Amino acid sequence: MRRWLGAVAVAAMLAAPVPALAQVQVRFVAPERYTDAENRFGSGLSLRVTLAEMRRLFESLGNRVLGPGQSLDIDVLDIDLAGFDQPGANVPFGLRVVNDVTPPRFRLAYVLREGRRTLLAAEETVSDLNFLMRYARSSSGQTFYYEREVLRDWFQARIVERRPPRG
Repeated sequence: MRRWLGAVAVAAMLAAPVPALAQVQVRFVAPERYTDAENRFGSGLSLRVTLAEMRRLFESLGNRVLGPGQSLDIDVLDIDLAGFDQPGANVPFGLRVVNDVTPPRFRLAYVLREGRRTLLAAEETVSDLNFLMRYARSSSGQTFYYEREVLRDWFQARIVERRPPRG
């Protein structure tokens, strides 16, 4: 009898309507062709690590602000990390030199949906030429610090505030 009641309870829970959860899908399109998403000199972070960190960032941003039933699909078409690799630097994790002419840059295509309705869809290049002035506080050694800040600002403007891309 207990087993039967347990089965009935489980069936009732499964049949009850559950609001759809917010969902972020990130797809990396031809990452082997990205401008600069890994250290090409054999030290530093690999492409796999860079992509995993970018996926984690997009998902965490989306999960914080998307409502039930909303979904965000992001195709990452290109990544150009802030700075450039310094070849020959004998540092275990590589050396990346960042200056004001080497901002992070992402080319993204994205679609924000609520149910079956498209709320926002665009393709754009995300960058900030003033990134060093805007994010001057210490990164405390955080990996992808400038990339995170540029993408957070983009996410706030496009997804949260729904401001259309310029141009």
